Amino acid sequence: MENIHPPKFKGIWLKAAIVFQILTSLVHSLSFINEPKPTNDTEKQMLDLMMNYHNDMGAGFTPTMFDIMNGLSAGFALLFMFGGLTNWYLWRSLTNKSTLKGIVLINTIIFGLMFVVNYFLTFLPPIVMSGLVFVFLLMAWITWPKATATAIPS
Repeated sequence: MENIHPPKFKGIWLKAAIVFQILTSLVHSLSFINEPKPTNDTEKQMLDLMMNYHNDMGAGFTPTMFDIMNGLSAGFALLFMFGGLTNWYLWRSLTNKSTLKGIVLINTIIFGLMFVVNYFLTFLPPIVMSGLVFVFLLMAWITWPKATATAIPS
């Protein structure tokens, strides 16, 4: 009995998704270096309230809106880094790539939802970067090769 193996799967779409997941995380982390600067009186008042007004959230928690935004921003960066590093590790270590197809589907759903949220609630750079990650993951899942076929003995 002779095995018929499909061509070696190069995974260019998955590799592109991994690069953009990590790149998105790193680019988004740059926001922690800069301190926002107001450009007019309205922005100055808004930033002052965001950075100095402490909301009483109960149980001793009194974060500012800026603290909450930083927490959400860190979560965004960490989610993309987690996805990218997990995909990279599994791509490099799994000998059975069909297992990875399920992980890619989960990534496609999660990062697709992240793209939709970004589309409605954020601004252009996170929309574009999360959209590219979603498209690359979707293409990786769609173009994933079928399972290895076995030849029928003659």
